[in-house]
Amino acid sequence: MTPPQRRRRYPKAPEPTPQPPQEGQNPPEGPKKNPERLYVITGPDGTERSELDLVTLIVAHADPPPSATPEQAALLRLCTAPLSVAELSAYLSLPFSVVTVLLTELLTAELVTARAPIIRQALADRSLLEAVMHGLQKL
Repeated sequence: MTPPQRRRRYPKAPEPTPQPPQEGQNPPEGPKKNPERLYVITGPDGTERSELDLVTLIVAHADPPPSATPEQAALLRLCTAPLSVAELSAYLSLPFSVVTVLLTELLTAELVTARAPIIRQALADRSLLEAVMHGLQKL
């Protein structure tokens, strides 16, 4: 048994299929998905990048300065709470390498700090386990 299919009351007219350009014609200009190249956003890559991992946490210290690029300003606004570099890359829809270049510039300007994520211990502390065991025995 197949599930019932919904139908629209006012169906849209089918869009015409684009025709390939003929000789002597210029191709039609379609909407540009990403008009800026990534090197325009990051600038010249003559500086060294910081050692950032996907899980490195970034925290902003200040509001975006007037001289900040739109991408750097967006990074500073997002980093009011600690966020990983992977999350920043996803939120801004930018590749990881571009985000690391932008964050390196912010780190050298001391507008953000980077810290390693907090890793929980593999084994719990023995005194904590004993305290929990004694508390359960008293119940």
